[in-house]
Amino acid sequence: MIHRRAPAKLNLYLRVLGTRPDGYHEIETLFERIDLADELTFEPAGTLSLTCSDPSLSCGEDNLVIRAARALQEATGTKAGARIHLTKRIPVAAGLGGGSSDAAATLLGLHELWGLHLEHGQLLALAAGLGSDVPVFLLDAPFAIGRGRGERCEPVAAGPPLAHLLVVPRARLSTTDVYEGAQFSLTAPKPSITMILHALSNGSLGELATGLWNDLQPEAIRRCPSIAVILAQLRDHGCLGAGLSGSGPAVFGLCRDLSHAQDLLRGLRREGSFPWRSEIIQTDSASIAVTPSAR
Repeated sequence: MIHRRAPAKLNLYLRVLGTRPDGYHEIETLFERIDLADELTFEPAGTLSLTCSDPSLSCGEDNLVIRAARALQEATGTKAGARIHLTKRIPVAAGLGGGSSDAAATLLGLHELWGLHLEHGQLLALAAGLGSDVPVFLLDAPFAIGRGRGERCEPVAAGPPLAHLLVVPRARLSTTDVYEGAQFSLTAPKPSITMILHALSNGSLGELATGLWNDLQPEAIRRCPSIAVILAQLRDHGCLGAGLSGSGPAVFGLCRDLSHAQDLLRGLRREGSFPWRSEIIQTDSASIAVTPSAR
């Protein structure tokens, strides 16, 4: 049996640069891989099947795990199957990339299980065909810039790991709906990604907090007003900065360190007026051990 972690992500910066001819949006984003993770197991079998710890999720052909497995079968011509089990810990439709990460972990897990010999670039191409966020989870780096529709990724240097409070309202938001409803201004003043990259590499948390940005935030708040309440509470209780991840509704608050995050979370929970799922997360520095063989 092969085990794979599938870590979630935050978008510390997300700017929409325009609409592409293919209907997608051109974006510039900074991903942070975090230590909240799903887990997948892969066992040899004659056919392909998926089970999941979350009964609300489909385990059929529409699931990104199965779609990733089918894409790998088609790309290599293998007839091998697998029994896959997904232990779901990342909230669904929250802007944390759980489905995309599961798909990437499936490509890596089945590549190993089936003894395939694709180059890493071929896996990246398969990942890009599955979804815009999938390729970033094949990079063995905790931070990466995403361009294009998010699929063109490159790792970036960073200082110490970050600590955050993660808060997830009960709502589920559709990425497509949020993008379609959002209004984007290309001329309004905004922080630059250069600024946030400089802060990240220098470990300057104050500058990093100032540079947090997400063009989708106003539309996400319109669809889920709790987001605005959470952002305000995180800032009021001492987070250095707060932002929305992806299309939401997951919100994160940047903290000085793990101890600071623990103190803030205890304070919020003591007040009794913080009903949302909340937990402490950190930058995921564990290696994903990408070792596909070259041809």
